[in-house]
Amino acid sequence: MVNNYDDFIKALMDAGFSMAGGGNDGIFAVINHGWNEEVDSPIHWHTGDPETDPWEWRMRVLDERDDISYSKVFFKKAGFITREWYPYFLSARRGGLSFEDTYEKGEMSHFAKRIFEVVEGAGTLPVPEIKRAAGFGKDDKSAFDKALTELQMGMFITICGRKHNPNNSNWSATVFCTTEHFWGAGVFEEADNIPKEIAAEKIKEQILRLNPDATDKKIQKFIFG
Repeated sequence: MVNNYDDFIKALMDAGFSMAGGGNDGIFAVINHGWNEEVDSPIHWHTGDPETDPWEWRMRVLDERDDISYSKVFFKKAGFITREWYPYFLSARRGGLSFEDTYEKGEMSHFAKRIFEVVEGAGTLPVPEIKRAAGFGKDDKSAFDKALTELQMGMFITICGRKHNPNNSNWSATVFCTTEHFWGAGVFEEADNIPKEIAAEKIKEQILRLNPDATDKKIQKFIFG
């Protein structure tokens, strides 16, 4: 059982990937406890303690490490992927295609294109500035949120930190960058050398090692998005 941040890092590096919430969604989660007060655990969400609050760990891994990503990558929900496993997911999800290639195939929305071009041009950008630069108004919240998730699931952008939010002193603004900016060329070169089918099979084998009860339907959805 994970009892603190160090335990979490060790378990995540061994697993390679994980759902980020308190449940495993039929696949796997390093932190699969802490929500239920009946479970005897030092893990408690939303306390602000950097050692025992998994909510703090999302950004702590981004602040302190360069070998773990955190973003909405599984079932349109947040998850972690380590540097070791990221090329496999890149191969399975993107198949070596650029955003422009994917957009031209009709697999990305125009809203996603607007966001991607702004983020790519800026390098890193917090959400309020992405909205403004990409021309999204107050009435476009649903379209913006959907496109932002679409880009994360496609592994074209990822969360790369947080920044003080001038519009809300109680919450920091999430900062996004392209996955190329986050990881650098090496991860993409590795992904290009892994056939999509091999990548998917490798991930499936690891899922079944972590959760032998995972169903094929869930596994396919987890791998390909």
